[in-house]
Amino acid sequence: MKTVFASRTGNVESIIEKLGLIDSALRIEDGSENIAEDFILLTYTDGYGDVPVEVDDFLSVHSDHLKGVIVSGDQSYEEAYCGAGTVISEQYDVPVLYNVENDGTDEDIQAIKKILNL
Repeated sequence: MKTVFASRTGNVESIIEKLGLIDSALRIEDGSENIAEDFILLTYTDGYGDVPVEVDDFLSVHSDHLKGVIVSGDQSYEEAYCGAGTVISEQYDVPVLYNVENDGTDEDIQAIKKILNL
């Protein structure tokens, strides 16, 4: 299954690199990217629990292929931590597969590898 990601500060990109997917994953830059196969989304949380605009734009066209979401966030935002995942999960009826703090620990990366069957 394809991996699609969005990264603004570099945390999600770092996760993608640690997973060994940087050369095969599709990066969402502005939301106009295209995909015609099922995918897992890795994204960051914007603002106070918001879905990034480019991710929202991308999903508005390609949500029929979305199978799950993995979300990066900052726990200092408390109840808004990884809030983008909750919004995406509810809006598109897909599971939040994993919430990760910033770019994750080694344990997080191993857990995500298991989820993605890497």
